[in-house]
Amino acid sequence: MRVLITGFGPFPRAPFNPSALVAKTLARRRRPALAGLVRDAHVFATEYACIDRELPRLFAQQPDVVLMFGLAGRARELRIETRARNATSPLLPDAGKYRPQHRTIECGAPAVRRGPAPFARLAAAARSRAARVRVSRDAGTYLCNYAYWRALGAASGSHPLVLFVHIPLLPMTARPRWRLKRRPLSLAQIIGAGENLLIALAAAARR
Repeated sequence: MRVLITGFGPFPRAPFNPSALVAKTLARRRRPALAGLVRDAHVFATEYACIDRELPRLFAQQPDVVLMFGLAGRARELRIETRARNATSPLLPDAGKYRPQHRTIECGAPAVRRGPAPFARLAAAARSRAARVRVSRDAGTYLCNYAYWRALGAASGSHPLVLFVHIPLLPMTARPRWRLKRRPLSLAQIIGAGENLLIALAAAARR
């Protein structure tokens, strides 16, 4: 079974994007439960044109599972995204300083695309390694949502099985004021949850 794991590079307001580190680390992990998975990691530049250019090439390699990670700077937990919105924001430039010209990704397309993954089962698997996990219905209006929308649109039914997960800032990059409330999830917790998500996704894709 072939698995594609993606993350993003830096973008305005986030000079370090931990989603790239998570994707690369998961692709290298050695666990018996992951032994049957051929894993490839890809880090997108945080640019709309990069998604449009590179995502079709990645799907041409016919992965069975696509696990996408992105950074949600205000999050304090893992967010398993159930759907992508047909929405962008002209207010937010990408890393190449491009701003979308319209507030929708595709004119005439549905308002949302819902992923086919078994979200409740995936959330339970992730919670066993990271206590703070929630199922989310709003992936935002930035590159994470855009990539998820494009990936769900490129999938044929449930193949490949596509999932997008937002991760919080890591402790070394979290703002000091956040430490006064809840300590951010550690890299080890995020990687552990990612491993369990991969295992559960692979099991779902085999059914």
